[in-house]
Amino acid sequence: MKRVWKRVFVLLFLCIVATTGYYGYAFYEFSQGIQQPNLVDETEAPTGGGQETKAAEIPQWDGKDRVNILLMGVDRRGVRNSGLPRSDSMMVVSIDPERKRFDLFSILRDTYVEIPEHGMSRINAAVVNGGPELAMKTVSHFTGLPINRYVITDFEGFKALIDAMGGVKLDVEKNMYYHDPTDKGMYDINLKKGLQTLDGDKALQYVRFRHDATSDYTRTERQRKLLAAVADQMKQGTTLIQLPTILKEVTPYIQTNISSMDMLKLSSLGLMLNTDNPGNYQVPPMGMFRESNRAGSVLIPDVKQVQAFIQESLNPPVQEKGNRIAEGWSTK
Repeated sequence: MKRVWKRVFVLLFLCIVATTGYYGYAFYEFSQGIQQPNLVDETEAPTGGGQETKAAEIPQWDGKDRVNILLMGVDRRGVRNSGLPRSDSMMVVSIDPERKRFDLFSILRDTYVEIPEHGMSRINAAVVNGGPELAMKTVSHFTGLPINRYVITDFEGFKALIDAMGGVKLDVEKNMYYHDPTDKGMYDINLKKGLQTLDGDKALQYVRFRHDATSDYTRTERQRKLLAAVADQMKQGTTLIQLPTILKEVTPYIQTNISSMDMLKLSSLGLMLNTDNPGNYQVPPMGMFRESNRAGSVLIPDVKQVQAFIQESLNPPVQEKGNRIAEGWSTK
């Protein structure tokens, strides 16, 4: 009997070692692959764009302090080798390890801000003028948050992530239809209202739809809603088992300057984060900008007011529970 148990324990030990090695190798390949300029090459930026901040140059994160990461979805359709893709969406995720929560700030892409060394322009032009480095500087200058880490994906990367997860369960709030005249209808939108599991193509349609009365405001709200659903699903046991496959599928479509060590810390923290009630905000909030035709239809923000709002959102009074929700300030 002792021999039998000994063999069982040895077998279990070998299985654990093999599994750990398998996951470890998958993570290593993923972390190395996505630190390559496979989506946006900083050297293609116009003069004045600056050089990309490499993972090794970023101060190591101690895993205890708040960390802010710029998430960008870029549209590479029609981009030639000599050009940079435009930013279709920009979002800052601010992670608080101590409180085990994260806050999402969607930045309206028509926000008219100062782009360092390039003057005033729409905020989504920053990545075109200077790649991820200039985009981080611009968003940091606008929000008042220290940002030196970024993650970029494109349409195909977004779809690959959702498909590798087996889809994401989401309640589509209304019927959505739009015919995209480009790409021979490849990015047409046709969604039905109701709770359903969206595959990669349908999920992309959901976050791209902007043909509402409030256009980009509700579009960014949907983006935050779906991202929160993805974060929640990634914590589930079945999805964790699929992790090596997921990492392999999305590697060609993701670019970041986050170091492998910081990725490991963020992954561990991610399993403990409260994904049920994340901070969910639009920037600039309603009432903190004015519309103008100065450079087409743009939004001119009150920067000081916006920065104060962000700080108040990240540091709510102790007696408040859950998200800070103020009428006209949050679009959750």
